[in-house]
Amino acid sequence: MTDERSLDQSELARYARHIVLPEVGGPGQQKLKRARILVIGAGGIGSPVALYLAAAGAGTLGLVDDDTVSLSNLQRQVIHGTKDIDRPKLESAQDKIADINPHVHVVPYHQRIDAGNGAAIVRDYDLVVDGSDNFTTRYAMADLCEAAERILVTAAVQRFSGSLTVLAPHLSDAEGRPNPRYRDLFPEPPPAGVVPTCAEAGILGTTTGVLGTLAANEAIKLVCGIGEPLIGRLLMVDLLAPRFETIRYRRPKSG
Repeated sequence: MTDERSLDQSELARYARHIVLPEVGGPGQQKLKRARILVIGAGGIGSPVALYLAAAGAGTLGLVDDDTVSLSNLQRQVIHGTKDIDRPKLESAQDKIADINPHVHVVPYHQRIDAGNGAAIVRDYDLVVDGSDNFTTRYAMADLCEAAERILVTAAVQRFSGSLTVLAPHLSDAEGRPNPRYRDLFPEPPPAGVVPTCAEAGILGTTTGVLGTLAANEAIKLVCGIGEPLIGRLLMVDLLAPRFETIRYRRPKSG
């Protein structure tokens, strides 16, 4: 018999469509309620991540962002609205999350996370979702999560395409081999200026929506313990084709 005693009547009604899923049920929803998930960035990818995790009932969401809302953000950063222009993104995101689900506790970090300040933050969470827009932060998050033994969901986008993977190098695969690191997939960041920014190359708004939603989906799967996470697999999405492809990657035997 499913034990749903940790969910009050309003939560049982709110999450009814989750609870009737055998893969989630009451136990899975309780796991979501207890979960502490850190989201890096309240921008294009972080917007759908935060929205869907809040709607799903993630108990605590840590949000990291040091930027303010600008008019050009609104084409893709759907957690913000026109009235939020010039507001800190974290304030806007907190308001939207509270409107979607008042049961979610948001912990804001008005800063840019890096190797120096990130360790103490990451250790306070069960799972991290990285939606940052630069390689420095992505590599730093991969290192911080590995050191803290936290699973990392990391997504990236460019123009009409994106990629997504799950990193758990502190755990082993079914064969007993350590799971791969971020650097097993991307050994070095590209030289500065080689990869254009969104402002330079452009970005289709729905690209961030698709990748952010997929990242939120991986986080929910990981919390609930369902399905096969993208550990050791890189999902590549081309929205012009459209095409979804997955490649497998492993840690080198000498690694």
